[in-house]
Amino acid sequence: MKVGINLLVVSGSIRPEEDRPILEQIKQAGYDGVEIPVFSGTARDYAALGRVLDELELARTAVTIIPDEGQNPVSPDPAVRSRARDRLHWAVDCIQALGGTVMAGPYHSPLGVFTGSGPTEDELKRLAELLHDAAGYAEAAKIHLSIEPLNRFECYMLNTMAQAAKLRARVDHPNFAFMYDSFHANIEERDPVAEIGRHAGEVTHIHISENDRGIPGRGHIPWRAVFDAIKATRYDAWLTVEAFARGVPALAAATRVWRDLFPDLPTLIRESIALIRSEWARA
Repeated sequence: MKVGINLLVVSGSIRPEEDRPILEQIKQAGYDGVEIPVFSGTARDYAALGRVLDELELARTAVTIIPDEGQNPVSPDPAVRSRARDRLHWAVDCIQALGGTVMAGPYHSPLGVFTGSGPTEDELKRLAELLHDAAGYAEAAKIHLSIEPLNRFECYMLNTMAQAAKLRARVDHPNFAFMYDSFHANIEERDPVAEIGRHAGEVTHIHISENDRGIPGRGHIPWRAVFDAIKATRYDAWLTVEAFARGVPALAAATRVWRDLFPDLPTLIRESIALIRSEWARA
């Protein structure tokens, strides 16, 4: 098991030198790696960041999104889907340059875009075809795809673990699976803890996120039961802290964060890894 922290809590664009003090702090706290947002930029930019992470001996995963309707993977317009395909290939190229091993995130659909109903059969078919292509492209780059279900207030294409399992079957590629996020599961699943065991072997990435998206351990997620369930599945990949702040206006708007959820970044970094290490040792 490896412990990481998603750097969206810092910014949507991590800068190699400017953000180095934060990266050093994360390393000193005992994290194995970081999760880098891949939202914009070039492969060259991510290669420069990767060199700094190499120096600090921090491994890395990445998170990416579909930025707008013009690149929507489920669009009936072939030109839009072609742009979506290019977007996913671009993300893989950037993550490869970064030295990342996992592409996490909700790259099934643009955030906050709704049709007034659930996903249609045609939308699911189009999405599966595009993700199958992306999984093959990522496999050649040695990057695993682990897609993220989000709660119903952020998207309509993929909300539950059961839906994610069905999508995985549709995509039908060994390099494609899905992730578990405790924040979203707390909203969407009738029994969030039981879903972990239900999808043992299918969950390939995990976000450790409190019910208010603040510091894990300060809310009502039943962490003891969560870690017991995770360990019982023999999961041996990343446990990545995901929290959000309102210091970056665009991110605050996207995640609906209107208040401070933790006193400061050092406290988040310190308390989060302490919870994960202690609960993992106990479970």
